[in-house]
Amino acid sequence: MKVYQTNEIKNIALLGSSGSGKTTLVEAMLFESGVIKRRGSIAAKNTVSDYFPVEQEYGYSVFSTVLHVEWNNKKLNIIDCPGSDDFVGSTVTALNVTDTAIILLNGQYGVEVGTQNHFRYTEKLNKPVIFLVNQLDNEKCDYDNILEQLKEAYGSKVVPIQYPISTGPGFNALIDVLLMKKYSWKPEGGAPVIEDIPAEELEKATEMHKTLVEAAAENDEGLMEKFFEQDSLSEDEMREGIRKGLVARGMFPVFCVCGGKDMGVRRLMEFLGNVVPFVSEMPKVQNTEGKEVAPDVNGPESLYFFKTSVEPHIGEVSYFKVMSGKVREGDDLLNADRGSKERIAQIYVVAGGNRVKVEELQAGDIGAAVKLKDVKTGNTLNGKDCDYKFNFIKYPNSKYSRAIKPVNEADVEKMMTILNRMREEDPTWVIEQSKELKQTLVHGQGEFHLRTLKWRLENNEKLQVKYEEPKIPYRETITKAARADYRHKKQSGGAGQFGEVHLIVEPYKEGMPVPDTYKFNGQEFKINVKGTEEVPLEWGGKLVFINSIVGGSIDARFLPAILKGIMARMEQGPLTGSYARDVRVIVYDGKMHPVDSNEISFMLAGRNAFSEAFKNAGPKILEPIYDVEVFVPSDKMGDVMGDLQGRRAMIMGMSSEKGFEKLVAKVPLKEMSSYSTALSSLTGGRASFIMKFSSYELVPTDVQDKLIKDFEAKQTEE
Repeated sequence: MKVYQTNEIKNIALLGSSGSGKTTLVEAMLFESGVIKRRGSIAAKNTVSDYFPVEQEYGYSVFSTVLHVEWNNKKLNIIDCPGSDDFVGSTVTALNVTDTAIILLNGQYGVEVGTQNHFRYTEKLNKPVIFLVNQLDNEKCDYDNILEQLKEAYGSKVVPIQYPISTGPGFNALIDVLLMKKYSWKPEGGAPVIEDIPAEELEKATEMHKTLVEAAAENDEGLMEKFFEQDSLSEDEMREGIRKGLVARGMFPVFCVCGGKDMGVRRLMEFLGNVVPFVSEMPKVQNTEGKEVAPDVNGPESLYFFKTSVEPHIGEVSYFKVMSGKVREGDDLLNADRGSKERIAQIYVVAGGNRVKVEELQAGDIGAAVKLKDVKTGNTLNGKDCDYKFNFIKYPNSKYSRAIKPVNEADVEKMMTILNRMREEDPTWVIEQSKELKQTLVHGQGEFHLRTLKWRLENNEKLQVKYEEPKIPYRETITKAARADYRHKKQSGGAGQFGEVHLIVEPYKEGMPVPDTYKFNGQEFKINVKGTEEVPLEWGGKLVFINSIVGGSIDARFLPAILKGIMARMEQGPLTGSYARDVRVIVYDGKMHPVDSNEISFMLAGRNAFSEAFKNAGPKILEPIYDVEVFVPSDKMGDVMGDLQGRRAMIMGMSSEKGFEKLVAKVPLKEMSSYSTALSSLTGGRASFIMKFSSYELVPTDVQDKLIKDFEAKQTEE
C-alpha cells in the first residue's frame, strides 16, 4: 500500500441510529474499493464490521470498527460507530479523532432521537456533518418528508445534493444536482449509468442546483462575488464552496444511497474523496498544556491511542492517530502517560478484522499496532524531544448501574483485574468499589452496555458473575434541636475509664448563626463559643463542631477524641446505617477524672451522647435526586410522562426541540434503576435520556418507614 500524505487523508465518523444500515453501507464501500471480494450480510454473520462474537450473538454493533478505503488516490479512514445510545462512548471517541461526520438516516423513519443525539455531539465538537438517506428501497420511505424533517430540525443549512426519482422497492435512479446528471443502476448495483437529466425532472433539478450554488457561494467572499456576476459557479468552485461550508458548519449536504443494493455508494465515496475537508483544513487539536498541535509531517513524532480491543486469535490491538510527524516500523517511542518505553514493531491499516501491514503512516492518519507492552486507551507515545499529552475526549455521565459479584466468592480479585482491564478498552464502563454500600459497582450507558460486559466476562474470560440492584446511597439528617448527655465509666482493676459529655445537636445550614441560649423542657442552656471546627464530609454536607465548655470541665486535649467518636457515628447513622450529614454539635459541659479519663473514654462518651441526641432530633432519611432529561417522539409523550409520574418524578418542564419533545424532571435515584430498559420498551427504542445528580431531599414518610423496617429486619438476621 502506498504511503498517503497528510493532504490525501480524510477521517470520517459514520453515525446513525440502530437499524439505519451502517454495517451494510460499509460492506458496499469496502466491496467497491476492492478491500473485500464479496459483500457480507448481518444475517449471515460475515460482515467486516460487527465481527466480534458478542455482536454476532446479539445482532447489534457493540464496538466501533476502524476501516479504510482507497478511492481516487485518497485514503478514507472511516470509523463505523454503534447505533445504540448505550455505546455512545464509541461515538464520542470517533468524533474526536475524525474530521467529518456522516449521519445515516433510515429511509423508513427519517429523523430519529438517535439522529438528534448524534447531531448534538457533532455540535459540541464543531464537526462538519453530511446527512445520508439510506434504504430508499423501503416501501415506507418518503424522501420529501425526510427532507422536510431535516430542514425543520436544522434549518436552511440543510441542502440536498441528490434526490431519488422515486422511492420504494423499485428504487434504482437519482438526480445529482451538483453534477446535474441522472444516475441509475442495474439490479446488481455497483457502477452507475450516468445520463443527462430527463426533461420532466429538469425544472426541479435546476431549482435545487441554484439553491446549492447559493449555499456554496455563501461561505466564501470571492465565490459570492463571482456568483453575483455570473449567476453560476464551476464544478470546482462549488466543491471549494461546499468544503468551506462544511468546515464552518454553514451547510449540511444531503446525499442518497441504498447500501443493501450497492446504489449510490461510488458517488458518495467520490464526494468524500474530493470535497470533504482534509485533516489539514480542520481546527488544530490542543495538547494538555493548551498548545495547538498541527498535523505536520515535519513536526515531532506523536501518536495518540484512542481505542484498545482484545481480538480473537491475536490479543490486544491498539488503534492510534498520528497527531504529528510520522511513524515507521521499528520506532522507539516513550509513553508520556506511563513513562515506559515502547517499540512499534509493526504498523497496520485495518478494515475490521482485516489488517494490511504498512511501513509508514504520516500525520493525520489512523493505524493500529499489536502486542504493545504497556499502552492503554488515552495514552500518547512520543519520539525524542517531544512531551505531548492529550486528553481531549470527554465522556458522558453514566446512567445505568449494577452491583456485580462473582458466583464463586474466591474470584473477587480475578474479577477486579479483568474489570479494570476492560475499562481500559472502554472508558465509559466505570468500576467503583463502594466503601459506603459495601458493593462493587459497574456503571455504564444502559442495560445493553452492561449486558455486553457480563457476556464478555462469562464467554471470553470464563468467569461467572451475577448482577444485583445497587443499594441506594441514602443520607440521614435531623430536623430539630435535641440534647443528650452520656457518662462512660469502666472500672476493672488498675486504671479505669471515665468520660462524661453533654451536647446539643441541631440541623445545620450554611451561614446560620449560633444562638446565645437553647431551651429544652423549660431549662435554658447558655452558649459561649470558644472554638468552631467545620468538617466537610467526603459524602457531601458538613459536620460543624463547636466547643462551648466553660470552666475547664473537660480538658481541651480530649475534644479531638469527642469529635472522633461523633464522626464514627456520622459514618453509620442510627436509622439505616447510612452516612449522616448537615449537623451542628455543641459540646457545652461534661466531667472528667484526674486519673481515669483518657481519649478512648471521651471518644465513647461523645459517640453515645451524639447517638442519643440524634435519635431525639426528628431524624429523617434523605435520598439522592437526579435531574433527568428525556427526548421523546411526540406520539409517545403521554406514555413516557405517565411512566415518570409512577416513579415519583416531579415534572419541571416540557419543550419541543427540533421535532421532538423534551421532558425535564427530578426523579429519585431509587426509581431510575431500570429506566433505560423501560423507556426503550415504551418507545420502541426511539427515545433517549440523560441524568445527573441534583441534590439530596427528604424521602416521603411511607418510604422512610419501610426503609427503617427493612434495615431493622436485616440487623436482626445478622
